Amino acid sequence: MAKLSCVLLVDDDPTTNFLNRKLLLRMGVTDQVRVALNGREALAELHACQQQPTHCPVLLFLDVNMPVMGGLEFLEAYQQLPLTQQSAVVVVMLTTSVDPRDQQRADQLPVAAYLTKPLTQQQVEQVLAQHFAS
Repeated sequence: MAKLSCVLLVDDDPTTNFLNRKLLLRMGVTDQVRVALNGREALAELHACQQQPTHCPVLLFLDVNMPVMGGLEFLEAYQQLPLTQQSAVVVVMLTTSVDPRDQQRADQLPVAAYLTKPLTQQQVEQVLAQHFAS
């Protein structure tokens, strides 16, 4: 499988972002891992990539609970983006939330998968096989 052009990690925890970045780079998933600390920063990343399409993430790991703008709020705003931009990104919820209401709400939004932390090699391989296999 070819490397992904860019992966965006959206999580307010620096340790989680560090470990997830290391995992993705070690696995050779991508050479470019970008980080947003909340949903608002993630939306800004997606808007900015319209000017620089080579920096657009094709895979986004999204936490549910974050300050400023949480994952569910991000997804509601994400639905306002052009459909071509939405269809170019696979959004995966990656969270510690075990609240069934969070998962039920995510199921109504454009989410490809709902995974629990910590992110593992097996989870990454499953997402890649399901959404990026040639």
